Amino acid sequence: MTQRPVPDRDAVDDIVDQWAHQWPDLDVSPLKVLGRLHRSYLRYQSSLAAVFEEHGINMASFDVLAALRRSGPPYRMTSGQLAESALVTTGGVTLRVDRLEKAGLVQRERDAEDRRIVHAQLTDEGLRVIEKVAEAHFANESQILSGMSKDDQAALAELLRKLEHSIVENQAPTA
Repeated sequence: MTQRPVPDRDAVDDIVDQWAHQWPDLDVSPLKVLGRLHRSYLRYQSSLAAVFEEHGINMASFDVLAALRRSGPPYRMTSGQLAESALVTTGGVTLRVDRLEKAGLVQRERDAEDRRIVHAQLTDEGLRVIEKVAEAHFANESQILSGMSKDDQAALAELLRKLEHSIVENQAPTA
């Protein structure tokens, strides 16, 4: 497949120029990075949603199913482990697991040694679904990145790691 050349200008350039014209003293240079990141994210999210929708799940369901699959046999984790993996609260995990349990993709099981602990575990159907969806998902992500060289992808991955670190390190503390 032949890739079209990357244009010299895009919508973010136009927005930056408009700001410069209307408010020359305002530094909007972060928009060159974060505006493009946001626009890329919206397009990426749309592409992901389409793949997940084809398989009857959403991103939240994929997160839980993928975490369970990555954990290895017997594909089970506690709510706390899932919350840490998905960066959501245990309450958020409970809602996700409830939906997946109703769909027959996970089952809850009490720990044999400590009955207070409840594990979410993939069912056979859940394992089948996550394996099918994961293949489609990662093929989709490969397609999304196909316009970039492997070196560019590696450089971007490192830059995004630095960006996340910068965001975490420079966030204002919450009250």
